[in-house]
Amino acid sequence: MQLLRKIAFPISLIYALVVYVRNYFYDVGIFSSKTFNTPTICIGNLSVGGTGKTPMVELLISALKDSYKIAVLSRGYRRKSRGFGLAVPESTVEALGDEPYQIYSKFPEITVAVDADRRHGISVLEDKIGPDLILLDDAFQHRKVKPDFSILLTAYDDIYIEDWYLPTGNLRDSKKAAKRADVIVVTKCPPALSIDERQTIKEKLRPTEGQSVLFSYLVYDNIVKGHMENLSLDELNNQKITLVTGIADPRPLISFLETEKITFEHLAYADHHFFTQKELLTLNSKEVVLTTEKDFVRLKNHVKNLFYIQVAHMFFDNGQSTLQTLLGSLKKKDY
Repeated sequence: MQLLRKIAFPISLIYALVVYVRNYFYDVGIFSSKTFNTPTICIGNLSVGGTGKTPMVELLISALKDSYKIAVLSRGYRRKSRGFGLAVPESTVEALGDEPYQIYSKFPEITVAVDADRRHGISVLEDKIGPDLILLDDAFQHRKVKPDFSILLTAYDDIYIEDWYLPTGNLRDSKKAAKRADVIVVTKCPPALSIDERQTIKEKLRPTEGQSVLFSYLVYDNIVKGHMENLSLDELNNQKITLVTGIADPRPLISFLETEKITFEHLAYADHHFFTQKELLTLNSKEVVLTTEKDFVRLKNHVKNLFYIQVAHMFFDNGQSTLQTLLGSLKKKDY
């Protein structure tokens, strides 16, 4: 794989040029970015791969839902539907996509919608729902909309400043695009990351004046949840565990389970993978299937003895309060 990435370097130069030209056209006004009356918060990244966008969206929902009427708008990656879609109790994971479905399942009291055309999606939400605040999931590259606040995520072990463009690297946008972010969150840090190490990373990122840099690490629940019952991690020790992951980066979860001395076999699939009948047959032959929350919503009606483990961001240095303070000034405009 690494050899193929190196061979593809000339293609990455073409990709970089296309990204540069596109951003330049937006920056000078040849392409237009639209603002909306409803405040919008963009959560995204510059690279492909897992930076923890969905847990960050869920963290923001938990922090803001008691003060704002919130709507979440996602493109619904790999969903089997088109156009604008609004989550309702009858919605399926195929119609919404796994991440929006997961969010709606966890927060049924808020509005969750999908639309690849973010402008259209926001307009429909303003017309039909009238939210106080719209969270734009994975929309950092969607420059047709100019958000009121942008949160850029970058993973500790794959910081964008040290990356290169696709397909040689993982960048899907320019490193300079980070200047558009109000907050940069370095995610998936080691829990014991020192103040000096954080400062070193901050210096590498070279934030602009007024741009905040926060650091977070992942915290896994000590309970795994299933259809009919929940189990403690200790109860997994005497069972044959098959870990199933269809996410971009399962390494933090693997590391956590190994730290907990849990023995398992690991079946890894591509991000957002929709399982075939043959794969489901294999999974149903396993004693206990442990998976992520995102994979659980795709598997829950098809696999018995299925459990998932929840994950959440935890900030260093009271970073969540810092983030909430920065978001506290968002209000509807008067025009």
